Amino acid sequence: MSDTPAPQRLPLRQVWPDDRVAHYRAAGHWRGETFPGFLRDRAQRFSGDLAVVGGAVRWTYAQLWDEAERIAAGLLAQGLAPGDRVVVQLGNIPEFVAVVCALFRAQLVPVYALPAHRLTEVAHFARKAEAVAYVCAEKYEAFDYRTLARELQREVPAVRHVFVVGDGGEFVPVAGLDGDRAALPGDPDPQSVAFLQISGGSTGLSKLIPRTHDDYIYSFRASNDLCGIDRDSVYMVALPAAHNFPMSSPGFFGALYAGACVVLSPGPGPDVAFPLIARERVTCVGLVPPLALLWADAAAKTAHDLSSLRVVQVGGAKLVPEAARRVIAGLGCTLQQVFGMAEGLVNYTRLGDPEEVVVRTQGRPISPDDEVLIVDDQGAPVPDGTTGHLLARGPYTIRAYHNDPAANARSFTDDGWYRTGDMVQRTADGNLVVQGRATDHINRAGEKISAEEIEDHLLAHPQVFDAAVVSIPDDFLGERSCAFVIPGEARPRPAELKAWVRGRGLAAFKVPDQIVFVDAFGTTAVGKVSRRELRAQLRARFLAEQGA
Repeated sequence: MSDTPAPQRLPLRQVWPDDRVAHYRAAGHWRGETFPGFLRDRAQRFSGDLAVVGGAVRWTYAQLWDEAERIAAGLLAQGLAPGDRVVVQLGNIPEFVAVVCALFRAQLVPVYALPAHRLTEVAHFARKAEAVAYVCAEKYEAFDYRTLARELQREVPAVRHVFVVGDGGEFVPVAGLDGDRAALPGDPDPQSVAFLQISGGSTGLSKLIPRTHDDYIYSFRASNDLCGIDRDSVYMVALPAAHNFPMSSPGFFGALYAGACVVLSPGPGPDVAFPLIARERVTCVGLVPPLALLWADAAAKTAHDLSSLRVVQVGGAKLVPEAARRVIAGLGCTLQQVFGMAEGLVNYTRLGDPEEVVVRTQGRPISPDDEVLIVDDQGAPVPDGTTGHLLARGPYTIRAYHNDPAANARSFTDDGWYRTGDMVQRTADGNLVVQGRATDHINRAGEKISAEEIEDHLLAHPQVFDAAVVSIPDDFLGERSCAFVIPGEARPRPAELKAWVRGRGLAAFKVPDQIVFVDAFGTTAVGKVSRRELRAQLRARFLAEQGA
């Protein structure tokens, strides 16, 4: 190893104005809690209670904390130092939870990568975060991450340490880590950055989101109250655990904060998840819309007992009303819509809301101090019921990305509003109705069409499993609408679908100009349909076929 001193790292910071800090503390949002602090407390209070279930592992709270301390001491013994950034790329395995808790205990900073990411993304995260270490599994879903680790070290030499869950090969196995626990540091400053989350962008390389102990713990502590999570809950992580939704809304961190049990499903499909729900008596799970529809269809045919499920949350992308009704009917439990972002603002429909609110809206913010501003293209506020651009700020919404001045200039106003990129309406009772991303609207001869609105009507057809409406360039209209449809068991004719939409009382310009049947949609790493990516892919394929 070279004796050349490492270059000075960019500091990790997330700063709110002093008056806001004082207000959030006075309001009880920020309580000075830290991740190692609350985890230690739960290990003492609920020592014998089951904390994490995954594969053959069944850790109590005391065992989870013991694993975290062992790994934390071992990482420092390997030469890492408090403040170092560590890229973590692990799937839904118990070691993911233990490693992340260990990093918090050692005052190391996790940088989350999803299992589907490959060298381009992981190298980007490592460079942007100035990471010195990488934690991966030997294999996950048939991919050997040790190969990626070798490539990563060639691409980013600053990543000097690699730790592997399983057979490490030439790298250090996580199972063998150990060190002097007396050398572990005390708890961090609650205002310090706890980890770097990745942005939910579905095109390009993700931005890094610094989240503090105070702000993130508040988000899932408050979420627990709204989602009915308590010590008796059993929360299933079906989506990739490193994603913000299954991590904090209320996610496995919310479950651990409440003293509940976390069940890690190695895959999101009904074939894997349903047996676990039946065996572990799962009470709550978070899904993305395509997965929720798949579960709803599979529930009618399964022999597994799903009666323990009390709440199914759906987020990550908009769940349109017709799809929401299908989920409720299929799963037979309470649906809770979740609309949020890794940068902060999270909205929930409440568990006691009327069904029409649950199926037609994406809920209202967690906090009384969440500020929501909806503006037109010129930045002027719009009245309730009018579609506009969503801006947010509050006690758990960030004020800046890490190491990305250009993105900060685009995404944040001078007075601290985060430009979410979402188009929404607000109802008179404060619920938000997502209309899509700012780029999801089709401009057809000057008429603006919401893709989600048309998708909703298509999904109401009994032989449409899913639909995505996108724009196609048109010399005469500017853009025309094209509906890509995944059919049900019996494939309808395009003319039948057009007549269906027309028959639901819509303006003629909203009827899709074209219907294209497909077997599946492209998805992002977390399984949600990416409208921008999907539009680009389908448009390119369509135009290439037309050209041919």
